[in-house]
Amino acid sequence: MKYHWRTLFAVVHDLAASIVAWLLAFWLRFNFEVPDNYVDIAVQSLACVVPVNAIVFHAFALYRGIWRYASLPDLKRIIYAAVTASIVALTLLVMLQIGVPRSVLITNPIFLIVIMGGSRLAYRAWKERSLGNFLPGDRAPVFVIGTEEAAVNLIKELGRSPQWHVVGVFDDDASVRGRELHGINILGRSDELAAWKEKLGATHAIIAMPSASHQARRQVVARCNEAGLKVLTVPSFDDLMSGRVTVSQIRHVELDDLLGRDVVVLDTAGLKSWINGRTVMVTGAGGSIGAELCRQVARFGPRRIVLFELNEFALYTIEQEFRERMPEVPILCAIGDIKDESRVGQLLSAHQPSVIFHAAAYKHVPLMESENAWQAVLNNVLGTRALARAAIAYGVEKFVLISTDKAVNPTNVMGASKRLAEMVCQALQEEAGATRFVLVRFGNVLGSTGSVIPRFREQIARGGPVTVTHPDITRYFMSIPEAVQLVLQAGLMGGGGEVFVLDMGEPVRIVDLAREMIRLSGFNESDIPIAYTGLRPGEKLYEELLGADENSLPTPHPKLRIAKVRQEDGEWLARLACWLRRADVPSDETVRAELSQWVPEYTGR
Repeated sequence: MKYHWRTLFAVVHDLAASIVAWLLAFWLRFNFEVPDNYVDIAVQSLACVVPVNAIVFHAFALYRGIWRYASLPDLKRIIYAAVTASIVALTLLVMLQIGVPRSVLITNPIFLIVIMGGSRLAYRAWKERSLGNFLPGDRAPVFVIGTEEAAVNLIKELGRSPQWHVVGVFDDDASVRGRELHGINILGRSDELAAWKEKLGATHAIIAMPSASHQARRQVVARCNEAGLKVLTVPSFDDLMSGRVTVSQIRHVELDDLLGRDVVVLDTAGLKSWINGRTVMVTGAGGSIGAELCRQVARFGPRRIVLFELNEFALYTIEQEFRERMPEVPILCAIGDIKDESRVGQLLSAHQPSVIFHAAAYKHVPLMESENAWQAVLNNVLGTRALARAAIAYGVEKFVLISTDKAVNPTNVMGASKRLAEMVCQALQEEAGATRFVLVRFGNVLGSTGSVIPRFREQIARGGPVTVTHPDITRYFMSIPEAVQLVLQAGLMGGGGEVFVLDMGEPVRIVDLAREMIRLSGFNESDIPIAYTGLRPGEKLYEELLGADENSLPTPHPKLRIAKVRQEDGEWLARLACWLRRADVPSDETVRAELSQWVPEYTGR
């Protein structure tokens, strides 16, 4: 082992500590007056004790740590090493017939632990105090909210920050009031922020509650806003546990922190058994949902993931992400159109996927309503039919269709086309043999491509206005990871032909979403106004998860229900195939008129 000069200093220090501890033990044993004959024994026995200590200290890797960051694990290693060295030294002394008082053998490791551990901790305290003296005096005063471990670590790290100076801690647990975290007082509850802001001059608050519920975070953010504090937060609990980030990487509060819900409980063992060692195909793999499906499927050890995508850049992006972050996961990137039966058949024949997650679809309501209605039908219905029939032909075990709440009592072409796709899969289930079709409906996801969140963010960056179609329009929202976790769970549970409906929580008014984003960006409505533009073609004021003629049944998972929907048969499927194979391109008006014949609940405008 090649020693740095600091390491050599540590070795010399510990050997000196061994000598001092050994002599102190003799000194204490004889009440500070050691007889001459025992002085000789103490000095002679050092020839045995010091080499033993040196060997044991090296064996316990005491010199890999850095004194400046000495912590509890370092102290534990010192304790184990000191006790082990004492036992080994005792054995050798007995073998050499050197008579050492028993009390010396007991007190020696205690002195050794105190000297070695105390030196390291004292050095760390001195270095941190010295560093604090060099930090700029104009660091911004900040409050930390929370007293769990993340808050403790954050306060410790901010003590070395040139930017922030923690002046107070807040927690809604009244029992911790008046205590301290790393020398910082816990001043009170979060509803007292405004009063303390005036006293201490803080301008920011950092929420260090990564494991708290989203409702608790919303309440704290609201109180920070009322107090006029700019709000930051530490990374989420999942990010901290994964090791991707540390608590020092504070960031602005995002909508996911406020609108997300509590963690989804998954049947991890069941998913592992289902996916491990099998080939999984994801269509639309470059989209928001498709890409997250690929990431989460990768956790369960698939044999290969086939990423099927029409958009070249989207496919390239997700390919590069896997190459950089998950190079151990075998992937195959395939460009193609789900309507291309030859290409679909080639892929399924070559790679024999056991599971297909079908996320590819045209989803943008206004865009599909005008000029593109027939393309929406072809992509969402004909493409699903082609992929589903190929899945049956090549023995795919499960086919999971990603549907939407817009398929319920649809008022637009996109929603009607997705309802038709559901009906196609259910009708095919009768002739599917071993292939099982599972359909999953959910609402909007936060931050997905084409959603209101990125658009609002861009509008705020430009200085506004933020445009909302109607003051009363509402939507269901969930995070992309949560939606995908529930899709996986539904895929595992599905026995064939079910329409699973995700628990989307309570609907959110879009105008409230806009106001929250404006506040989180540090503005108010006088800075960034909200403008109402009117409902767009095909747009509803509110979305539904069940149709008027549908009921739902519970499942073993609290966030999944099964919708009881109308089902069609093979004759209906044959007639639909004739309609889809028409040679002409019908007008938008014709498409809407004919869709109402296939989807009776569709009320197009």
